[in-house]
Amino acid sequence: MTDTNKPELPDQLSINPRSKFYVEEVFEHEIGVTLNGKERFDVEEYSISEGWIKVAAPKALDRRGQPLLMKVKGTVEVFYR
Repeated sequence: MTDTNKPELPDQLSINPRSKFYVEEVFEHEIGVTLNGKERFDVEEYSISEGWIKVAAPKALDRRGQPLLMKVKGTVEVFYR
């Protein structure tokens, strides 16, 4: 596969379409996220420059029925698979 048709990965990205950090073109390709050298598969949002990811809390929901997000800090790396 060629990497020429893949958009550049943004500094901050969210999988929630209602977020201002949602970029639909990026999700046409499979991406991976590592935190402190370990690949994570449960990431809802990330920020490379600030060094955090957000993951859903196991059972907690907000008043709109969306999962509550916990911020986990560390070294974030994002890549296309």
